[in-house]
Amino acid sequence: MSFFLPKLTTKKDIDEVIKAVAEKVLVLRFGRHDDSVCLQLDEILSKTAHDLSNMASIYIVDVDKAPIYTRYFDISYIPSTVFFFNGQHMKVDYGSPDHTKFVGSFKTKQDFIDLIEVIYRGAMRGKMIVQSPIDPQNIPKYDLLYHGI
Repeated sequence: MSFFLPKLTTKKDIDEVIKAVAEKVLVLRFGRHDDSVCLQLDEILSKTAHDLSNMASIYIVDVDKAPIYTRYFDISYIPSTVFFFNGQHMKVDYGSPDHTKFVGSFKTKQDFIDLIEVIYRGAMRGKMIVQSPIDPQNIPKYDLLYHGI
């Protein structure tokens, strides 16, 4: 399903999209096109892209083709989804230590839609961090690699 979503392959492409997308949530899915969990997430993203087109722009980023951003956002697990609004990195409190990205796939399309709506409304009010509307049971659990450093 990822072939329905636009792909960003260079740092320059990513920089331009971050600067160009205005008054919408920019969704960057970091992962690989051949990973099963990435494909599961891509299906959810592609099915909701049209419904969310007034609120969000969704792009796919291959972690191997954008190593600078992969390191910058500490993408150690894929898929990881990062959100921006008007060039500003939006953070979401998922109840985990890392508020910079969503790791894993969303359980349902509605979880993703609800999250985009909350980020959009919060960003329109000037907030840089919002509370996740997703049920904690639907948020994948993982251990931070740098835990205890």
